[in-house]
Amino acid sequence: MSRHTLSVLVQDQPGVLARVASLFSRRGFNIESLAVGPTEVPDVSRMTIVVNVEGAPLEQVTKQLNKLINVLKIVELDPTAGVSREIMLVKVKADVESRSRVIEVVQLFKAKVVDVAPEALTIEITGNPEKLTDFLKVMEPFGIKELVKSGMVAIGRGSRSISDRSTRPAEKQGERTA
Repeated sequence: MSRHTLSVLVQDQPGVLARVASLFSRRGFNIESLAVGPTEVPDVSRMTIVVNVEGAPLEQVTKQLNKLINVLKIVELDPTAGVSREIMLVKVKADVESRSRVIEVVQLFKAKVVDVAPEALTIEITGNPEKLTDFLKVMEPFGIKELVKSGMVAIGRGSRSISDRSTRPAEKQGERTA
C-alpha cells in the first residue's frame, strides 16, 4: 500500500462531500486526511484527500469520481512536486517548573503559544506530518493533555495551477488528470 494525495476541485454545493467520501467508503478505503475549503474561483471548493491504497484500485476510484457531475477536476499530487501542511493545536502540561522548557521547545520548532493557563499551555504548530510527529515526541515527557490536527492541505509547486480562473461551476471540465 502507498500513500496518495488527491486534489479534487468540486462545485461548492450541499452533498458533494458525502458523495465523494462514499466512493472511497464503498471501496473499503480509509481516508487518512480530508480537508475542504474555498478556492480562488467563486462557488468552487478544493478537497485534499489523503488515502493509503494500491495504484490500480485508486485509479478506479478516480474514474468514478470523474463521473460525478459536481467534480470538476482531479489531480494526484506528487509529494516531491508539492507543498503540504497541517495545523495542530496541542495542550501541554506546563507548571511553573517546566513552563520555560516547554517555551524553548516551542520556539525551536517555530510554533507559538496561543493560550496560557496556570497548569497548561496551548500551542499552535504548522508543518508537514513529520515535523508535527517530531514535535509531539519532544512534548510527550511534559505531558500532552489534548491535541487536534487539521486535515492535510496541499498544492503543487511552481506557477502551474489545477484550476483555471475562467472555470465556472456550471462548466464540466473536458480534460481530466488523475
